[in-house]
Amino acid sequence: MKDGPDIARIGALMGDPARANILSALLRGKALTATELATEAGITGQTASSHLKKLMEGGLLTQAKQGRHRYFTLAGPEVGAVLEAVMGLAARKGHLRTRTGPRDPQMRAARVCYDHLAGDMAVRIFDSLQKRGFLAVSTDKGGLALTADGEGFVSGIGIDLDALTASRRPMCRACLDWSERRNHLAGGLGAALLTRFTESGWLRREPAGRIVHISPKGEAELKKLFPVA
Repeated sequence: MKDGPDIARIGALMGDPARANILSALLRGKALTATELATEAGITGQTASSHLKKLMEGGLLTQAKQGRHRYFTLAGPEVGAVLEAVMGLAARKGHLRTRTGPRDPQMRAARVCYDHLAGDMAVRIFDSLQKRGFLAVSTDKGGLALTADGEGFVSGIGIDLDALTASRRPMCRACLDWSERRNHLAGGLGAALLTRFTESGWLRREPAGRIVHISPKGEAELKKLFPVA
């Protein structure tokens, strides 16, 4: 492409194995230091600093300084959505890491995708909202919007719709799930649901990594709230 967005630069930034590991580590939605990211990527601190500088210059990361430390995060939910979509493409094309283990089924069941829930349960939630007419296609709201019935439903489970409406962030957005290869819910509502379910004790995020554990009570409540039959 001679004109338009430079996808080659973004592709090059994400394509380096060390930088890909750094970006994947930040998909858990937590800020990490350069030292922590170096460990995640399996590289030295000096090499990590070079990669982090490139990712910052490319607009994929932001940083905040607190005391003696600098903390890095993804530059926004759109970066997380692109990473999740690329993971889905890699899985569909057979570009998979050969190392597997017992954590793989857990990652597929429920995990964090930047600031919202991904995995089997997240896809179930999206399907349920759509099949019950709570989500509708919208041309002016990022592709999806809550219907009047949907607004009543999410308000009924304790979500502050006024706060979400006041935000500049899209309320509802479809995010392609890399493991299920179907959509889960992102946007402000996706983030609010993850927070709500975590505060209820239904979900527990691992301190390190992206895996989310669903309690027996949480699984029962979520299946009751989001039937798919």
